[in-house]
Amino acid sequence: MAVPKTIILPLLLLICGAALGAPAYEGYLRNGNFEEPPKKTDIKKTVLVGKTALPEWEITGFVEYISGGPQPGGMYFPVAHGVHAVRLGNEATISQKLQVKPGSLYALTFGASRTCAQDEVLRVSVPPQSGDLPLQTLYNSFGGDVYAWAFVAKTSQVTVTFHNPGVQEDPACGPLLDAVAIKELVHPMYTKGNLVKNGGFEEGPHRLVNSTQGVLLPPKQEDLTSPLPGWIIESLKAVKFIDSKYFNVPFGHAAIELVAGKESAIAQVIRTSPGQTYSLSFAVGDAKNDCHGAMMVEAFAARDTLKVPHTSVGGGHFKKTSFKFKAVEARTRITFFSGFYHAKKTDVGSLCGPVIDEIVVSHVA
Repeated sequence: MAVPKTIILPLLLLICGAALGAPAYEGYLRNGNFEEPPKKTDIKKTVLVGKTALPEWEITGFVEYISGGPQPGGMYFPVAHGVHAVRLGNEATISQKLQVKPGSLYALTFGASRTCAQDEVLRVSVPPQSGDLPLQTLYNSFGGDVYAWAFVAKTSQVTVTFHNPGVQEDPACGPLLDAVAIKELVHPMYTKGNLVKNGGFEEGPHRLVNSTQGVLLPPKQEDLTSPLPGWIIESLKAVKFIDSKYFNVPFGHAAIELVAGKESAIAQVIRTSPGQTYSLSFAVGDAKNDCHGAMMVEAFAARDTLKVPHTSVGGGHFKKTSFKFKAVEARTRITFFSGFYHAKKTDVGSLCGPVIDEIVVSHVA
């Protein structure tokens, strides 16, 4: 019997990483794209029967194994990252054990969307850490949003669990999960002349190979366990981690798109000396992704603010800007958010916004 590729790749990367002292594997979890089907005896129509019915995963509750596209009863399930997905019904879970490095920071990347209830929530946990991802907001018109969630490994073996904590009248109602990958992240270090860690956003979560939409970073993430190392996602809505393969990025390989106006913000607390003056510089632009209009990025540092307008014609243009601020404490929070709300010009169901990149704070002599 042939070994599925979704098992071979992570194992090879794990072995090579261990041999070279490199980060642990980056890629799908075992059967992370759910393309290895259950045995015919383990499924009844679409419902999985038994806790080991889904290969490489352990399940509890009402879990369906579905194919993307039109469904009986007139529904349509988007499966953007393959053919098959799982749907978590009332209180249902799927989980998998992973070998990891204690003390290391990892980010899970997964495709997730709601299927019928407005208030669906996907709970992701790696004990003792847990987080609830609200799926009310659809960030693109076709569903299939991609999220990242991070954790610090406490032991050499952890259990990753996806749980639908909701209870709906229809027991099948719940989040759709269509791909799960993992990446070990590098704790950011300061670079010469910059008090900001990961100011170019080069270190971030895994990008699913067949995803062109970027990765949403959930709201209310602390910097120690953020999927964007060094940064706090302190807003009510997600921000988007984008890469240069599918988006226009001002510098390097990655940037952040503020996709939900004032509800979409990132922050970092930096070390400063009270009374000293600092310069904060950054790039503002658009991702060349059909996001048009008058944009505004608002930046805050200590008691000083700067509003940076950018009129986007969808061409991927950007500009660098800077301002000075005086520190009042030994720790200064710098914050960025979008002043306006935007949707794509030809797809009003897809949210978008200004791009920020190359954030530098330096001491002014």
